[in-house]
This record gives sequence, C-alpha cells and structure tokens, in this order.
Amino acid sequence: MKVLIVGATGQVGWELQRCIPAGLDVVALGSAELDISNRDDVSRKVAQVKPQVVINAAAYTAVDRAEGEKEKAFAVNETGVGFIAAAAREVDAFFLQVSTDFIFDGESAHPYLPAARPNPLGVYGASKLGGEKKVQELCGDDWAIVRTSWVYSCHGHNFVKTMLRMMAERDFLSVVDDQVGSPTWAHGLAEVLWLVVVKRLPGIMHWSDAGVASWYDFAFAIMEEAVALGILKKKIEIKPIASVEYPLPAKRPAYSVLDKRETWQQLGKRSDHWRVALRQMLMQYKEINCA
Repeated sequence: MKVLIVGATGQVGWELQRCIPAGLDVVALGSAELDISNRDDVSRKVAQVKPQVVINAAAYTAVDRAEGEKEKAFAVNETGVGFIAAAAREVDAFFLQVSTDFIFDGESAHPYLPAARPNPLGVYGASKLGGEKKVQELCGDDWAIVRTSWVYSCHGHNFVKTMLRMMAERDFLSVVDDQVGSPTWAHGLAEVLWLVVVKRLPGIMHWSDAGVASWYDFAFAIMEEAVALGILKKKIEIKPIASVEYPLPAKRPAYSVLDKRETWQQLGKRSDHWRVALRQMLMQYKEINCA
C-alpha cells in the first residue's frame, strides 16, 4: 500500500515517519515540497505519487497569530485541505485528516463525543472545522477525521519543550489552571493514525492520551518528571493563575476533553495515561539531547 504523508516536517508528520508499519510504501512531503494552498501543486504531486492513502498532518497551528492572520489560517486549514481531499478523490485514495479539540467551545460538562456539535471560539478552531467539512464534502465515504488535543513531541515547538526551556532559565512560573484538556504525545497519536490507515476505518474519531489536566497540572508534571530524569537540575515554584490573568489574542475552550471510548472500541486499543506518555517522551527527549 502506498501512502502519502502531507505535513511531514510537523510534529505528527515527523512521528508518523518514526513508526511506519511494515509493508507500506511511504512518501512524505513537507511544506518545502508541497504548498497545500496551491491547487495546481497539490493536484500535480498527488497525481505523481498515486497513493492509496493520503494522511494530512499539515496545519496552520499558531492559535494566537491566527487571530490576525485569518486568511492564512483558512488558506491552509480549510482551502488547502479541500485541495488535498479533492486530489485524493481523483486517485481513489482513502483520506485521513488530523483535526483538533479547538472546534469545541468548552461549555460541555462532559467529554465531547465525536458527534457533539462544534462551536469554535477562534480563527484556528473555525479554520480546522472548515477543513473537516471539506473532507466530508469531497471524499465520499472514503475518509476519516481524527481529532486530538494538546499535542507535543521531541520534534518541533510545543508546550513541553517551552516549559523545559523556561524552567531551566527561571525560578518562578505562572501557568493557567482553569483550562482543562488531555495532553497527547504525538508518537502515540501517530501509531493510532497508522492503525486507522491499516484498518481503513471511516468516520470521525477522537484520540488523546487518557486522563485530564489543566495547563498548570501539565506544567507541574513536566517539572517533576524532568527533574526525576535529570533533564532539569531543580524544581521551581509554579503558581496557578486564572486565564484572565494571562490574556491572549485567541480565546481557548475552558474544557476540551475528548470522549475516546468509541474510538477505543473501533481500534481495539486504549490510550495510555498522559503522564505515562509524558515520561516516555521525556526519556526520548533526554536521549536525543544527550546524543
């Protein structure tokens, strides 16, 4: 089976290339090789590769910057997704789109089911929801959408690596404690995306690591695990604050936990707890940075 990965240089794309199942022929293209906002470029590249499966891990993910760059965010997350979806349909390829918890408004008192009504609060979430709609409009029944949350990896820019840098430089940090979600190690997510591809499972699915946390909880766990592994020399003071004390351009959902039970049943696989996954990532991070 020939698979085209779009967005190969991002966190998810990078991890996808680190756990390719045996027997697959994979072509991975980053933004330098494929501009997904260019219809002709997309059509030409997909026609050249002739994949049986296309995985789109490309996205405009700068949540705050998106508020001032709406056209750019939609060009990648909605229009570009539409171009890839249409090109995939032309070669009869199964299309797998990676989406986000930010399509929800955070008003729920329970984890969001795949069928829950989306209501994004900002440009990033709205553009990703637009991409989901393009997939459903253009790919017939041969598609899957996997929504995830709070993604991090050894590769790229993310909350874990930012916290490690800041904790090494400072003696004090303030982190919001009134936004709750589920951290997700991109490596575990990548393994699940391959499982969806191999099983060719259609529809909307939710995947994140198990358990919930506030950003404060997540930061505190990063510090504890990093100190235990010798990545950080010492613990620092971390103060929990309300999000109103740390205003940002984009409004975030206060609660964006995804209900994964349906996906667990479909895949025959359950998520690891987010703290277990964090420890595994930090062990890998230490090996890479000490090499």
